[in-house]
Amino acid sequence: MDTREAEKSTATSPGNGRSTAAAGDVEERNGPRKRVIFGTIGAIVAVLLIVWGVKWFLYARVHEGTDDARIDADPVAVTSKINERIDQVLVDTNQEVKKGQLLIVLDKSVEEDQMRQAQAQFDLATANQQTSTTQGRGGVTQAQANAQNAQAQVPVAQAGVAQATAQLRAAQAQLPAAQAASERASADYQRASSLYATGDVSKAQLDAARAEAASASAQLRAAEDQINVAAANLTAAQQRVGAAMAGVDAASGGVTTAEGKLAQASDPSQVEAARAQLSIAKQNLGYTRIVSPIDGFVGEKSAEVGQTVQAGMTLMTLIPDGAGKIYVTANFKETQLGDMKAGQPVDITVDAYKGVTFHGHVVSINPASQNTYALVPAQNATGNFVKVTQRIPVRISIDDMKPSEPLRPGMSVEAYVKVR
Repeated sequence: MDTREAEKSTATSPGNGRSTAAAGDVEERNGPRKRVIFGTIGAIVAVLLIVWGVKWFLYARVHEGTDDARIDADPVAVTSKINERIDQVLVDTNQEVKKGQLLIVLDKSVEEDQMRQAQAQFDLATANQQTSTTQGRGGVTQAQANAQNAQAQVPVAQAGVAQATAQLRAAQAQLPAAQAASERASADYQRASSLYATGDVSKAQLDAARAEAASASAQLRAAEDQINVAAANLTAAQQRVGAAMAGVDAASGGVTTAEGKLAQASDPSQVEAARAQLSIAKQNLGYTRIVSPIDGFVGEKSAEVGQTVQAGMTLMTLIPDGAGKIYVTANFKETQLGDMKAGQPVDITVDAYKGVTFHGHVVSINPASQNTYALVPAQNATGNFVKVTQRIPVRISIDDMKPSEPLRPGMSVEAYVKVR
């Protein structure tokens, strides 16, 4: 029997005839309604899928994206600048620190002794320089006074030469007259002797002529002696001038020597060397207090109290915190870089925070692919080259850091750069 006949027989059966017929009527009336509802829902879903697909297509058409990206930062290694033992460690792993915060205190007893020793050497060098400078200035003053005295003796000696020259000339001027008088007196005596022999003059006249001749000869010798004395005086005066000039030269040399000693005493090299040693000692003392160079977090700590550290040894690693210090390194395929350049905006999603979008911009594009930095870079000319699309690291800054969603280096992200 067909369905209608079954329904009719069921409707006429005793006990449930009336209720079954009512249920059939309700089902017959609800069928078209359900189809309308499901059709409407399907249409809405189709419209939403079309809208989402168009939106996604329009977004993908102007963006280049990659999931080969991560949060990065430039960690800072905290090291010791001196060899010393650790006295205190004031921070622990994962602790937040501020720039200038004291992290580690090293034993400073040796550095304090070295600074006191350097301070004493600096004070001694300063005192020695002051004493030597004072003595050098006194020596220069004395040498200059000696030079002035020596220079004052030169005109005196030169005046003596002039006077001796004048005396010599005066004595030389008297010599011709004395020679003439001596010659005349000698001639008169010779003539008187001849006349006395003939009896023409008396013996008294002869004695008078002899006396006159002796006196004239004595006057000639006196004139010659005066010339010799004047010449000797002139020589002595000239020698005194030479001695005075030599004294000036010696005094000038003394001034030069004294000035050299003063310059040597005033030379700051010894004091500067002592000051440099003092500065180094102060720096070493300051190095016993290790402070944080940045704001951030203690990512890894290896320093322990009592440990002896060497200069340059890493004691802990700090991870920077804040805008400009946390960034994204996204490895884009080389085929995606054609329109990419610095300054373009970037949408960033982090796997740890679903539904949260960060915004940033391209800072720079690495000048080489990742493969270039490998220990064994690919050699394309070996004959067995297989072309593989390379990836280029792109650095992206994060412009809107969200304190409620902290970004930590190593987190996986997806980056989409708007290239058109």
